Amino acid sequence: MTQPTDIRGEHLRTALSLAASGLPVLPLRAGKVPFGNCRRCANNACGGRPNMKTPGPCTCPGPCHGWAAATTDPHVIGSGPWRRAWLQAEAVAYHPGGAGLTVVDLDNADAIAWARENLPATKAVPTTRGEHWLYLGRMQSANAVRPGVDIKSTMAYARWLGFGTGIMAFLPDAVRALAANKPAPARPSSQAATAPAPAGGGECRHRTPAFLERGIAMAEQRITGASEAVHATVYRTFLAVLSTHGRCGCLTDAHVARLFAAAQAKGETPRHCTEAWINARTRLGL
Repeated sequence: MTQPTDIRGEHLRTALSLAASGLPVLPLRAGKVPFGNCRRCANNACGGRPNMKTPGPCTCPGPCHGWAAATTDPHVIGSGPWRRAWLQAEAVAYHPGGAGLTVVDLDNADAIAWARENLPATKAVPTTRGEHWLYLGRMQSANAVRPGVDIKSTMAYARWLGFGTGIMAFLPDAVRALAANKPAPARPSSQAATAPAPAGGGECRHRTPAFLERGIAMAEQRITGASEAVHATVYRTFLAVLSTHGRCGCLTDAHVARLFAAAQAKGETPRHCTEAWINARTRLGL
């Protein structure tokens, strides 16, 4: 269904206002879903964000990578590809985790009743069938953590439905526990600046610790020596490390932390490091 021009313009104005307040936004097309990959990025040809689920080193100027395309940059939001997308958009969405927020999506009256009995009161936003409860703090997203309850934070998007009512509370342990009971190993943790190492399980080919140590040291040097395309170098280095050491269980969180530290010393943010690591794991099926 085609949206009237004034509604389309309102979506763009809302997006710019939310971005100015620090909320990363993206347009939703018919069906209230993100815009699909453009031809340039189809089938992961761009090298990142396959199926719009995991981010990577893609420089596509359009909003064609789902939640990973969400931005607060008004110049991007108002640019040609994005502006054309807003002219087709049916709704505005945002990336809660990118703003340090978690949305508890309560899909029906029973879920709302459960939340009122078990979760601390916070800002509530009415939805078509239930409510969004917003908490200050981010965590891994998880669907169907209990009947009628989803958690949307990192690597997820939520529709913008207004400011709601109430005072936003800090993210409680009770919400974190819901996701802990439904693990999502391919997603970043809520606080750590590093990502977990793969659990392993394959045959170990590293007969001495020195082999792994040399590999990590060489990876650190490769990242440290990058003079340009740092993000792409970080991604390729993570991919190389995981392809060699990611399946047998030798790679530990301490090794991952060293790689992240090298990347952050070159200007990469913890978020970018986590995203590159997740994308590399996804490419390798880890």
